[in-house]
Amino acid sequence: MGGGTNSYTEIEETDVILLWGSNARETHPIFFHHLLKGVHNGAKLFSVDPRRTSSARWADTWVGLDVGTDIVVANAMGREIIAQGWQNEKFIRHATTAFDAYKQSVEPFTLAEAERLSGVPGAIIHDMAKSFATAKRAMICWTLGITEHHNGVDNVSSLINLALLTGHVGRYASGLNPLRGQNNVQGGGDMGALPDRFPGFQHVEVEANRLKFEKAWNTKLPPKRGLNLTGMLEAMGRKELTALLILGENPLQSEADRSHAEKVLRSLDFLAVQDLTLTPTAELAHVVLPAAAGWCESDGTVTNSERRVQLVRRALNPPGEARDDAEILFDLARVMGHDWGEYNAEKVWNELRSLSPPHAGMSYQRLEKANGLQWPCYDESHPGEMFLHSRLWEEPLNGPPVAFQVVKHSPPVEPLSPEFPLRLTTGRRLDDYNTGVQTDAFESPLRRGETIDLCAEDATRLNLGDGELVRVVSARGAIEAPVRLTNSLRPGLAFMTFHFQDSVNTNILTIDATDPRSGTAEFKACSIRVEKLATPQKA
Repeated sequence: MGGGTNSYTEIEETDVILLWGSNARETHPIFFHHLLKGVHNGAKLFSVDPRRTSSARWADTWVGLDVGTDIVVANAMGREIIAQGWQNEKFIRHATTAFDAYKQSVEPFTLAEAERLSGVPGAIIHDMAKSFATAKRAMICWTLGITEHHNGVDNVSSLINLALLTGHVGRYASGLNPLRGQNNVQGGGDMGALPDRFPGFQHVEVEANRLKFEKAWNTKLPPKRGLNLTGMLEAMGRKELTALLILGENPLQSEADRSHAEKVLRSLDFLAVQDLTLTPTAELAHVVLPAAAGWCESDGTVTNSERRVQLVRRALNPPGEARDDAEILFDLARVMGHDWGEYNAEKVWNELRSLSPPHAGMSYQRLEKANGLQWPCYDESHPGEMFLHSRLWEEPLNGPPVAFQVVKHSPPVEPLSPEFPLRLTTGRRLDDYNTGVQTDAFESPLRRGETIDLCAEDATRLNLGDGELVRVVSARGAIEAPVRLTNSLRPGLAFMTFHFQDSVNTNILTIDATDPRSGTAEFKACSIRVEKLATPQKA
């Protein structure tokens, strides 16, 4: 099962927090309120991020690593914990495997070598390792700064290794917590919106799982996993995928290589888009199906980052021709020869409960009475689990042990060069949301439009001033944006968002290098140069 191991309440009562690759102050503000309660209660906060973000202002220590060196720092922490004897030997023997291979793999990552590769002083790595390993309770929280790399899965594994090494998992206020960047991202995965899973994280290639769903749905199901989004785009390029239905997604503006995404989307024989707004992707479609706003115009459930399933009740009827997403899908199925009957949200949920063991005990009545329940919740007497993997502490061990993963440092795919000497990393801001289609129409006193953020040293070297319009160039294309000087960046590092794609197409610059396992692109690291625009000559 894939989800955060802990509840929001627990971060308020932990002792050490590693906030890794996350500017949660701006990108997960509700969660950050809980984190701040933990800080106010005495938790020690380490902010591990190439930028000195607004989140780092609340940290005891800012760990300013170079982009793409997360594994270096994590492995160096692991080596230091072992060298100092801070590892939890009892937990390692009881609940893990492959420790010796892990120990051998981190041996080269001395504090000095980690400082050379990552830019983080060895003394800071030592302090972070000691604080994390010797704390009674400790958590690691991360977001896209860890996963949006060509080796994002390995990055996550390096953090999991630290939790296994110290026993900081499977206990109250200790664990591993990926923060979900949008409402119901967790719920989408839980419901099977993954190419290799049925609802409840049941693998499609396990025959017993497949047979169960074939019986319930009265149809034959493919025995092999499907394609993720990256694989689908590649299949479009090969003309193997020629028709596409897109629900609530704007890949034209959210994919790493904008030019390639537009080319393959335009090449489709048929494109239908089902969405709340007429996105630029929808403007390419042959058919647009206007959808309801899920948070106020639909009935159903959503699941947040602490695995809490909550009821959503329709407060308004959708305007015009807009309809509930599920109602649209029911009608599409009907015209394609599969009559699922009349759509009813609770009926669909009960079918899900009958097939997904982690959700079996979550009736609508219980969800409403409890204001939400956390999965797993196996039956109607189960309260839901506040934290996951307590089985790892049971004696004898309940279920299989967890293996350490050997992960190797792999720098960003696109190296810096004399032609492209600056490292561009991308992210989000507090006042805007993803590609902007849901926020651009609303005024905000915080909104300032797109900029390329630079430190004063780089601006001086390039003879650029604050607010000056410049040309930003990568190997894939060029855009124009104004300069914004900031003290959150070190020399050699630039920052942009993808919130204003209609005016500044940041994703023209980013590289379409993807993690082969997750399919996630390396949005956090590409190489650029910044050019001063020619000054118009006076007549």
